[in-house]
Amino acid sequence: MGIGIDIQHITKRYPSATKNSLDGVSLTINPGSKFGILGPNGAGKTTLISIICGIIEKTEGNIFCHSDKGEIEYKEFRKKLGFVPQDYALFQELTSKQNLEYFGALYNLNRKQIASQTDYLLNKLGLAAVADKQVCTFSGGMKRRVNLAIGIIHQPQILILDEPTVGVDVQSKNAIMKLLDELNANGTTIIYTSHHLAEAQEFCNEIALIDMGKIILSQTMASLLKEHQTNSLKEVFLELTGEEYRDSNV
Repeated sequence: MGIGIDIQHITKRYPSATKNSLDGVSLTINPGSKFGILGPNGAGKTTLISIICGIIEKTEGNIFCHSDKGEIEYKEFRKKLGFVPQDYALFQELTSKQNLEYFGALYNLNRKQIASQTDYLLNKLGLAAVADKQVCTFSGGMKRRVNLAIGIIHQPQILILDEPTVGVDVQSKNAIMKLLDELNANGTTIIYTSHHLAEAQEFCNEIALIDMGKIILSQTMASLLKEHQTNSLKEVFLELTGEEYRDSNV
C-alpha cells in the first residue's frame, strides 16, 4: 500500500526574496494515487517537491505522512521515499550496473537484494545489454532510464518524479511510463511534475495546478475535464494560467 501526504499551509521564502515562493500551499495526496503537480515556469513546483523530499526547509506549515496503518514519522517516511530528479542523479564514469549497486548500498539493501533489483531493473528498462558500459556513453533516453532505476531500486512506497521523460525518445518514454504504471498498480503512490501536459493527462488520475506559489485547483483529472467541458488538459492549463511567457529560473 502506498503512502499519503497531507500538506498544510506550507510557505517558503528564500533569504533576500521579496515574496514567497510558496504561499500557504495545502494539498492532500491520497495513498496509491498518480498525482500530478503542474504549473508554469517559476510557479513553485520544484520548491514544493524539494520540501516534501526534505531537500530544503519550509518557512511555515506542516507535512503529515500516513499509510493504511496510521501516521508515519517523517524520518521513517524518508526511508520509504524515492526521488527521480530532472537533472541526472548518477555517476557518468560508472556503468549502469555499478550505479545501481552503489545506490542500492546507500539505501542499506543487502547484497542479495541489490543483485536481484539490479538485474530486474536493467532487464525491465532494456539496459541489460549495456549493463557494463559507462553511462557517459549512453543516449539521453538511456540515462533517463538509469536515473529512474536508481530512484526505485529500494522499492519505495512513494515516488516523486521531476520531468521523468524530458528529452527522451519514444521507446524510452514508453518503457518509463509502463514501469511507472506497474509500480502504481502494485500500490506505489506517485507524485509527478512535468510540462508535458498530454503525458500528464494520460498518466495522472489527480492533479494540482500551482501558479505564483499558490494552489489554483486540486481535483481528479476526470472531474476537471468534465467541469471545463473539454478533453484537453492543455486548454484548461492555458485558461487558468494564461498564454504569456514565464521566463523564470525560480
